[in-house]
Amino acid sequence: MVPEKKINDFVGRLRTAAGTNLESVILFGSAVAGDFHPEFSNVNLLCVIRDSSFFALQALAPVVKWWNKQKQPPPLFMTRDEIERSVDVFTIELIDMQQHHRVLYGTDVVQGLSIPADLHRVQVEYEMREKLALLRQHLLLASGNDSRLWELLLRSVSSFATLFRHALIALGHNAPAEKREAVQALSKQIGFDASGILQVLDVRERKSEPKNFNVGDVFSRYMAALEQVTATVDKMLDSGTANSL
Repeated sequence: MVPEKKINDFVGRLRTAAGTNLESVILFGSAVAGDFHPEFSNVNLLCVIRDSSFFALQALAPVVKWWNKQKQPPPLFMTRDEIERSVDVFTIELIDMQQHHRVLYGTDVVQGLSIPADLHRVQVEYEMREKLALLRQHLLLASGNDSRLWELLLRSVSSFATLFRHALIALGHNAPAEKREAVQALSKQIGFDASGILQVLDVRERKSEPKNFNVGDVFSRYMAALEQVTATVDKMLDSGTANSL
């Protein structure tokens, strides 16, 4: 299901265009974690370059435009120094990269990074609260339109499942790589009704059809779970019951 040929084509084109400016290309995200879905998942790539100036990036633009025509988002382009100095602000992203990545070219620049546990916890809470607030905004705009409500559920569930996984990490528990297992593991740890989230994952994974559910009922349980998780994780982290990474 992962478009390996397109990925290899991209790496080859980038190596030709970048030459010695390219230090590393790293594949991360669902394509490595094992739950890639061709309809909803993106191919996530980190490209480490030595020179990030305007003219250096212009040389790479044709390759990135080609990649975009393959219906994939532009890769991340960063220098090694930027990555090393971003451990305090990209904690979730870098932990994910460390745990699930594949070096496609060059050196592994993420594995040895030291990521502050306290800042990871802050980012987990921030991301959960921000995404919950955004979900409420989009819910109001989609109200009364079942297809738009389902689209909102299907587009948001991956991000929330990732945050559930990081909530487990922040609370000092083992965190499964796959989204469904992470949701179930957090539900077991803090006790919330995960049925709405799991039903959305069923539809996303083509295990069920939207017509089998009442979208209002699913959305209600989905929202209630997100609110409970956000509040509970916040209280547990503030009370000091979480363990260190």
